[in-house]
Amino acid sequence: MSDHRDASSMSVQARQIDEWLASIAAANPQIAAIDRGTSDGTLAGDPRWYVRMIGEEKDYTTVWLTLGQRTLRYETYVMPAPEEQAEELYEHLLRRNDRLVGAHFSIGLEDAVYLRGELFDQVLSEASIDRVLGTLYATVEQCFRSLLRIGFASRFAEHDPD
Repeated sequence: MSDHRDASSMSVQARQIDEWLASIAAANPQIAAIDRGTSDGTLAGDPRWYVRMIGEEKDYTTVWLTLGQRTLRYETYVMPAPEEQAEELYEHLLRRNDRLVGAHFSIGLEDAVYLRGELFDQVLSEASIDRVLGTLYATVEQCFRSLLRIGFASRFAEHDPD
């Protein structure tokens, strides 16, 4: 097993990520904001970024990137816990997981639905971060409405003209 990175090498990698995200944002008008903090809100926490992207199906998709000792973890909140048809929704998510590369749906706090993944630090590059952002954004845009229609079906039935 490899050694943990020291604070200096993590700081260098964090600066690289800052630069890569700035470059990605400059080329992508869908990116509304990028901010940086730490995983626990203190100076001692792991470096953490959020990238907020303007969507069409979902107003905004915010991706959190957290740099750890060996990986860059990423996640986005997709939707709250389903109010109904939870089994159908979870089956739908598991079937989608089978087709996803580099990310997976999961259940998080308060049973909310998230899309998550991680990259090993050895493969971090501007291109890999751009791919991650694109994958999460595209996946949320593709499935958001259908997930809401499953998990909140009665709310949509009230508005359907049929």
